[in-house]
Amino acid sequence: MLIAQLSDPHVTTGVLGAEPAAGLHRALGRILALNPRPDCVVVTGDLVDRGRPDEYAALREIIGRFPLPVHLAAGNHDDRESLLDAFGGTPWLGGGFSAYYHVDHPAATIVVLDSLVPGSSGGRLGEEQLGWLDGVLAGRPEVPAVVCLHHPPVAVGIPAADTIRLADSDALAEVLARHPHVVRVAAGHLHRPVTTAFGGTVLTVAPSTWKQATLTMVEDERVGWVAEPTALLLHRVDPDGCVTHLVQVSHAAGMTCGF
Repeated sequence: MLIAQLSDPHVTTGVLGAEPAAGLHRALGRILALNPRPDCVVVTGDLVDRGRPDEYAALREIIGRFPLPVHLAAGNHDDRESLLDAFGGTPWLGGGFSAYYHVDHPAATIVVLDSLVPGSSGGRLGEEQLGWLDGVLAGRPEVPAVVCLHHPPVAVGIPAADTIRLADSDALAEVLARHPHVVRVAAGHLHRPVTTAFGGTVLTVAPSTWKQATLTMVEDERVGWVAEPTALLLHRVDPDGCVTHLVQVSHAAGMTCGF
């Protein structure tokens, strides 16, 4: 199974809306040009920039005609109520009315978590959601699982980002360690590609489809934005595990497709 992971599109409206929208549209077109095409797409949070209903309407316009399944995760820039108003009951949220859900594809279980804490840039899952995750993972132990969320659960050496990572990461690691069929944890939030071990599996953080953050690894230097290439992650999942490829988008010579 092939899973394309996008992250942090920050879709907005008005005069500043063109660049984020074009970045997301370009990434989706790059996915359609891949051969073979992925089986689904996961967008790991910060779907929109301000959490406004008009921004979710713009997001829906961008992905509405996309021919592959798309699974959306909430980030700290999102608004849970507006997200559910726009996408609740649709396949984009697993057909339900919750920002955390799972989709049972034949070859893999996609689990989408909700780490949004209103009013905070950092994230938390909470005991109820972690208990739900434990139950979902126990339900299909014979099938590989990919767990998706916005906030990375580890420190990555960028002080400004590490202070706003997932707060209950130890509890998440305990759950994941009980389920060795979890072949990947997929996150966003950093606007940079990062890979590390976590919870007995591998954590991959996808770059943004809009703009990337500087690699600022000292506390007295401010994180800024840089015009580094946008990209997506392509996860190849099979019974033996998961292999992840970085696919360039904005600076790639690869073909894109319209939709």
